[in-house]
Amino acid sequence: MYFNIPGLRNSGNDHWQTLWEKQYPSNFIRINQENWTQPNCENWINQIEKILSQHDLENSILIGHSVGCAAIVNWCKKFQHKIKGALLVAPSDVERGDFPTYITGFIPLHLEPLPFPTIVVASTNDQVIDFERAEFFADIWGSELVTIQNGGHLEKNIGTNNWESGIKLLEKLKNNATS
Repeated sequence: MYFNIPGLRNSGNDHWQTLWEKQYPSNFIRINQENWTQPNCENWINQIEKILSQHDLENSILIGHSVGCAAIVNWCKKFQHKIKGALLVAPSDVERGDFPTYITGFIPLHLEPLPFPTIVVASTNDQVIDFERAEFFADIWGSELVTIQNGGHLEKNIGTNNWESGIKLLEKLKNNATS
């Protein structure tokens, strides 16, 4: 099973996470948060735990976007579950000096190897994270890094409308074929 963990303000109708849920409704579950406009790490990771505790973690793949990625790695640190893998798309740099102060509790970000296969997808011109910082995260988490040239914050219009190459990354994680 695939679990979408969107970032700030959730993922809109034209976001690839939403499009995947519409195209493959029996394969994707969105983990909804109580407050999408003022993310709080403790609340978010407890909600992730609440939903995931009802599923087979060994066959679960988490899909984070933006601050949803920070929620995943902090969930991992707190609960220490092993999952099948995680796709971390456009991770937010929550330690960045200009990071919004209404997004709370995500510092310190878990900066150790993750105990499951991960792929970080980063754009060379993301306004939320410098590409070099995304490379650092991928390296420290033990993730494969996939680079998208000039993709912005990777919210929509990544390649095709429903980002089929992202589906292929999920298949790679499902088969545990990450390097």
